[in-house]
Amino acid sequence: MHHPAIAPLHTAVVIGGAAGIGLAAARRFAKAGLKVAVVDRRMEDLTSAHEELVALADGGETRIVAAACDVSDRAGLQKTADHIAERLGKVHVLMNNAGIQPGSSIFGTQANWDAVLSINLGGVINGTRIFGPAMMAHGEPALIVNTGSKQGITTPPGDPAYNVSKAGVKVFTEALQHELRETAGHQVEAALLIPGFVFTGLTARGRTEKPEGAWTPDQTIDFMMDRLEAGDFYILCPDGETDRRTDEKRIRWAAGDIVENRPPLSRWHKDWAGRFKDFATED
Repeated sequence: MHHPAIAPLHTAVVIGGAAGIGLAAARRFAKAGLKVAVVDRRMEDLTSAHEELVALADGGETRIVAAACDVSDRAGLQKTADHIAERLGKVHVLMNNAGIQPGSSIFGTQANWDAVLSINLGGVINGTRIFGPAMMAHGEPALIVNTGSKQGITTPPGDPAYNVSKAGVKVFTEALQHELRETAGHQVEAALLIPGFVFTGLTARGRTEKPEGAWTPDQTIDFMMDRLEAGDFYILCPDGETDRRTDEKRIRWAAGDIVENRPPLSRWHKDWAGRFKDFATED
Protein backbone atom coordinates (compact mmCIF):
# COMPACT_ATOMS: atom_id res chain seq x y z
CA MET A 1 0.00 0.00 0.00
CA HIS A 2 1.36 3.42 -1.00
CA HIS A 3 1.39 6.63 0.97
CA PRO A 4 -2.23 7.94 0.78
CA ALA A 5 -1.14 10.91 -1.34
CA ILE A 6 0.13 8.51 -4.03
CA ALA A 7 -3.22 7.38 -5.36
CA PRO A 8 -4.88 7.01 -8.77
CA LEU A 9 -6.12 10.28 -10.30
CA HIS A 10 -4.13 12.35 -7.82
CA THR A 11 -1.58 14.74 -9.31
CA ALA A 12 2.19 14.52 -8.85
CA VAL A 13 4.60 17.31 -9.77
CA VAL A 14 8.24 16.32 -10.20
CA ILE A 15 10.59 19.30 -10.44
CA GLY A 16 13.83 18.15 -12.05
CA GLY A 17 11.80 15.29 -13.50
CA ALA A 18 13.15 14.91 -17.02
CA ALA A 19 15.97 12.50 -16.20
CA GLY A 20 17.60 10.44 -13.46
CA ILE A 21 15.89 10.04 -10.08
CA GLY A 22 13.18 12.53 -11.01
CA LEU A 23 12.19 10.67 -14.16
CA ALA A 24 12.20 7.36 -12.29
CA ALA A 25 9.78 8.89 -9.78
CA ALA A 26 7.59 10.30 -12.55
CA ARG A 27 7.43 6.88 -14.20
CA ARG A 28 6.42 5.27 -10.92
CA PHE A 29 3.69 7.83 -10.32
CA ALA A 30 2.34 7.41 -13.85
CA LYS A 31 2.26 3.63 -13.47
CA ALA A 32 0.37 4.06 -10.19
CA GLY A 33 -2.37 5.94 -12.04
CA LEU A 34 -1.47 9.49 -11.04
CA LYS A 35 -1.55 12.47 -13.33
CA VAL A 36 2.03 13.68 -13.64
CA ALA A 37 3.71 17.00 -14.40
CA VAL A 38 7.45 17.05 -15.00
CA VAL A 39 9.24 20.38 -14.73
CA ASP A 40 12.77 20.84 -16.02
CA ARG A 41 14.86 23.38 -17.89
CA ARG A 42 16.32 20.95 -20.44
CA MET A 43 13.99 20.87 -23.46
CA GLU A 44 15.50 17.79 -25.11
CA ASP A 45 15.14 15.72 -21.93
CA LEU A 46 11.65 17.10 -21.34
CA THR A 47 10.49 16.04 -24.79
CA SER A 48 11.82 12.53 -24.29
CA ALA A 49 10.34 12.26 -20.78
CA HIS A 50 6.95 13.50 -22.01
CA GLU A 51 6.82 10.87 -24.74
CA GLU A 52 7.78 8.09 -22.32
CA LEU A 53 5.26 9.13 -19.67
CA VAL A 54 2.41 9.54 -22.17
CA ALA A 55 3.02 5.96 -23.30
CA LEU A 56 2.86 4.74 -19.69
CA ALA A 57 -0.16 6.69 -18.49
CA ASP A 58 -3.79 5.65 -18.78
CA GLY A 59 -5.37 8.52 -20.64
CA GLY A 60 -2.12 9.44 -22.38
CA GLU A 61 -1.61 13.15 -22.97
CA THR A 62 -4.61 14.12 -20.84
CA ARG A 63 -2.71 13.01 -17.73
CA ILE A 64 0.83 14.20 -18.48
CA VAL A 65 2.27 17.71 -18.56
CA ALA A 66 5.86 18.64 -19.39
CA ALA A 67 6.82 22.21 -18.52
CA ALA A 68 10.09 24.03 -19.18
CA CYS A 69 11.12 26.22 -16.26
CA ASP A 70 14.22 27.30 -14.37
CA VAL A 71 13.35 26.67 -10.71
CA SER A 72 15.48 29.62 -9.61
CA ASP A 73 12.98 31.89 -11.42
CA ARG A 74 10.20 32.25 -8.85
CA ALA A 75 7.85 34.17 -11.16
CA GLY A 76 8.33 31.60 -13.91
CA LEU A 77 7.71 28.74 -11.51
CA GLN A 78 4.51 30.40 -10.30
CA LYS A 79 3.26 30.58 -13.90
CA THR A 80 4.19 26.91 -14.32
CA ALA A 81 2.24 26.01 -11.17
CA ASP A 82 -0.81 27.87 -12.48
CA HIS A 83 -0.55 26.02 -15.80
CA ILE A 84 -0.31 22.64 -14.06
CA ALA A 85 -3.34 23.43 -11.89
CA GLU A 86 -5.37 24.35 -15.00
CA ARG A 87 -4.38 21.14 -16.77
CA LEU A 88 -4.27 18.56 -13.98
CA GLY A 89 -6.06 20.05 -10.97
CA LYS A 90 -5.07 19.84 -7.31
CA VAL A 91 -1.50 18.75 -6.52
CA HIS A 92 -1.10 15.89 -4.05
CA VAL A 93 2.59 15.01 -4.48
CA LEU A 94 5.42 17.49 -4.97
CA MET A 95 8.97 16.24 -5.49
CA ASN A 96 11.61 18.97 -5.45
CA ASN A 97 14.45 17.18 -7.20
CA ALA A 98 16.19 19.73 -9.44
CA GLY A 99 19.93 19.74 -8.91
CA ILE A 100 23.25 20.51 -10.55
CA GLN A 101 26.85 19.82 -9.57
CA PRO A 102 29.32 21.75 -11.72
CA GLY A 103 32.01 21.58 -9.02
CA SER A 104 33.27 24.29 -6.70
CA SER A 105 35.99 25.45 -4.35
CA ILE A 106 35.89 28.00 -1.55
CA PHE A 107 37.54 30.73 -3.63
CA GLY A 108 36.55 29.34 -7.03
CA THR A 109 34.21 30.57 -9.73
CA GLN A 110 31.35 32.70 -8.41
CA ALA A 111 29.04 31.57 -11.20
CA ASN A 112 29.17 27.98 -9.93
CA TRP A 113 28.26 29.05 -6.40
CA ASP A 114 25.38 31.19 -7.62
CA ALA A 115 23.99 28.47 -9.86
CA VAL A 116 24.24 25.67 -7.29
CA LEU A 117 22.67 27.64 -4.46
CA SER A 118 19.89 29.09 -6.63
CA ILE A 119 18.89 25.71 -8.09
CA ASN A 120 19.72 23.06 -5.48
CA LEU A 121 18.52 25.07 -2.49
CA GLY A 122 16.57 27.97 -3.97
CA GLY A 123 14.61 25.61 -6.20
CA VAL A 124 13.49 23.53 -3.22
CA ILE A 125 12.43 26.63 -1.33
CA ASN A 126 10.62 28.09 -4.35
CA GLY A 127 8.86 24.84 -5.19
CA THR A 128 7.66 24.31 -1.64
CA ARG A 129 6.51 27.89 -1.11
CA ILE A 130 4.70 28.05 -4.46
CA PHE A 131 2.94 24.65 -4.45
CA GLY A 132 2.67 24.06 -0.69
CA PRO A 133 -0.09 26.49 0.33
CA ALA A 134 -2.59 25.10 -2.19
CA MET A 135 -1.67 21.55 -1.14
CA MET A 136 -2.52 22.47 2.44
CA ALA A 137 -5.70 24.28 1.44
CA HIS A 138 -7.34 21.41 -0.46
CA GLY A 139 -7.38 19.28 2.69
CA GLU A 140 -6.60 15.93 1.03
CA PRO A 141 -3.57 13.72 1.80
CA ALA A 142 -0.50 15.32 0.26
CA LEU A 143 3.25 14.88 0.33
CA ILE A 144 6.32 17.03 -0.34
CA VAL A 145 9.55 15.11 -0.97
CA ASN A 146 12.78 17.11 -1.15
CA THR A 147 15.92 15.49 -2.54
CA GLY A 148 18.91 16.04 -0.29
CA SER A 149 22.26 14.28 -0.22
CA LYS A 150 24.55 12.52 2.22
CA GLN A 151 27.03 15.24 1.27
CA GLY A 152 24.74 17.70 3.02
CA ILE A 153 25.10 15.71 6.26
CA THR A 154 28.71 14.51 6.38
CA THR A 155 29.97 17.39 4.16
CA PRO A 156 33.10 15.78 2.66
CA PRO A 157 35.78 18.11 1.28
CA GLY A 158 35.94 18.78 -2.43
CA ASP A 159 32.70 20.52 -3.42
CA PRO A 160 31.62 23.03 -0.77
CA ALA A 161 28.89 24.75 -2.81
CA TYR A 162 27.07 21.46 -3.35
CA ASN A 163 27.46 20.50 0.31
CA VAL A 164 26.14 23.86 1.48
CA SER A 165 23.14 23.61 -0.84
CA LYS A 166 22.23 20.10 0.31
CA ALA A 167 22.79 20.93 3.98
CA GLY A 168 20.32 23.75 3.42
CA VAL A 169 17.80 21.33 1.89
CA LYS A 170 18.05 19.14 5.00
CA VAL A 171 17.50 22.06 7.38
CA PHE A 172 14.68 23.51 5.28
CA THR A 173 12.85 20.17 5.02
CA GLU A 174 13.15 19.52 8.76
CA ALA A 175 11.68 22.97 9.43
CA LEU A 176 8.96 22.32 6.86
CA GLN A 177 7.89 19.05 8.47
CA HIS A 178 7.87 20.67 11.91
CA GLU A 179 5.66 23.51 10.68
CA LEU A 180 3.33 21.11 8.90
CA ARG A 181 2.81 18.93 11.96
CA GLU A 182 2.21 21.98 14.15
CA THR A 183 -0.37 23.46 11.77
CA ALA A 184 -3.93 22.14 11.94
CA GLY A 185 -6.45 21.77 9.13
CA HIS A 186 -4.46 20.00 6.42
CA GLN A 187 -2.99 16.58 5.56
CA VAL A 188 0.38 17.52 4.07
CA GLU A 189 3.54 15.72 5.15
CA ALA A 190 7.17 16.18 4.13
CA ALA A 191 10.05 13.76 3.64
CA LEU A 192 13.76 14.11 2.93
CA LEU A 193 15.13 11.75 0.27
CA ILE A 194 18.83 11.08 0.89
CA PRO A 195 20.12 9.06 -2.06
CA GLY A 196 23.24 6.94 -1.97
CA PHE A 197 25.54 6.45 -4.95
CA VAL A 198 23.13 6.58 -7.91
CA PHE A 199 24.21 6.41 -11.55
CA THR A 200 22.63 9.44 -13.27
CA GLY A 201 23.72 12.14 -15.64
CA LEU A 202 24.77 14.16 -12.59
CA THR A 203 27.11 11.47 -11.29
CA ALA A 204 28.26 9.81 -14.53
CA ARG A 205 31.26 12.12 -14.99
CA GLY A 206 31.96 10.77 -18.47
CA ARG A 207 31.17 7.13 -17.69
CA THR A 208 28.75 5.38 -20.02
CA GLU A 209 28.20 2.23 -17.94
CA LYS A 210 26.87 2.05 -14.40
CA PRO A 211 29.59 1.30 -11.83
CA GLU A 212 28.98 -1.95 -10.00
CA GLY A 213 28.44 -0.26 -6.65
CA ALA A 214 25.94 2.31 -7.87
CA TRP A 215 22.18 1.97 -7.67
CA THR A 216 19.93 2.84 -10.56
CA PRO A 217 17.38 5.66 -10.23
CA ASP A 218 14.62 3.01 -10.23
CA GLN A 219 16.21 1.21 -7.27
CA THR A 220 16.33 4.51 -5.41
CA ILE A 221 12.65 5.19 -6.06
CA ASP A 222 11.75 1.60 -5.07
CA PHE A 223 13.44 2.25 -1.73
CA MET A 224 11.79 5.66 -1.39
CA MET A 225 8.33 4.20 -1.95
CA ASP A 226 8.92 1.46 0.63
CA ARG A 227 10.12 3.94 3.25
CA LEU A 228 7.28 6.39 2.56
CA GLU A 229 4.87 3.54 3.19
CA ALA A 230 6.68 2.85 6.46
CA GLY A 231 6.28 6.50 7.48
CA ASP A 232 9.95 7.54 7.36
CA PHE A 233 10.90 11.21 7.18
CA TYR A 234 14.63 10.59 6.64
CA ILE A 235 14.82 8.26 3.64
CA LEU A 236 18.48 7.29 3.94
CA CYS A 237 19.28 5.12 0.93
CA PRO A 238 22.03 2.49 0.89
CA ASP A 239 23.70 1.43 -2.35
CA GLY A 240 25.98 -1.33 -3.60
CA GLU A 241 28.99 0.14 -1.79
CA THR A 242 27.58 1.57 1.44
CA ASP A 243 25.17 -0.09 3.84
CA ARG A 244 23.04 1.59 6.51
CA ARG A 245 25.50 0.77 9.31
CA THR A 246 28.34 2.55 7.47
CA ASP A 247 26.18 5.60 6.82
CA GLU A 248 25.22 5.75 10.48
CA LYS A 249 28.86 5.59 11.55
CA ARG A 250 29.80 8.43 9.20
CA ILE A 251 26.89 10.58 10.37
CA ARG A 252 27.67 9.99 14.05
CA TRP A 253 31.33 10.86 13.50
CA ALA A 254 30.41 14.09 11.71
CA ALA A 255 28.17 15.12 14.63
CA GLY A 256 30.95 14.14 17.02
CA ASP A 257 33.25 16.79 15.58
CA ILE A 258 31.04 19.37 17.33
CA VAL A 259 30.30 17.41 20.51
CA GLU A 260 33.95 16.45 21.07
CA ASN A 261 35.39 19.71 19.71
CA ARG A 262 37.50 17.96 17.11
CA PRO A 263 38.85 19.75 14.00
CA PRO A 264 36.15 20.24 11.37
CA LEU A 265 35.95 17.41 8.86
CA SER A 266 38.18 15.38 11.14
CA ARG A 267 37.36 12.22 9.19
CA TRP A 268 39.74 13.57 6.54
CA HIS A 269 42.25 15.19 8.96
CA LYS A 270 45.71 13.58 9.03
CA ASP A 271 45.67 13.31 12.83
CA TRP A 272 42.16 11.85 13.01
CA ALA A 273 41.65 9.74 9.88
CA GLY A 274 43.07 6.64 11.55
CA ARG A 275 40.80 7.08 14.56
CA PHE A 276 37.80 7.37 12.29
CA LYS A 277 38.81 4.16 10.54
CA ASP A 278 38.94 2.39 13.90
CA PHE A 279 35.55 3.86 14.85
CA ALA A 280 34.03 2.77 11.57
CA THR A 281 35.08 -0.84 12.05
CA GLU A 282 34.00 -1.14 15.70
CA ASP A 283 30.94 -3.26 16.45
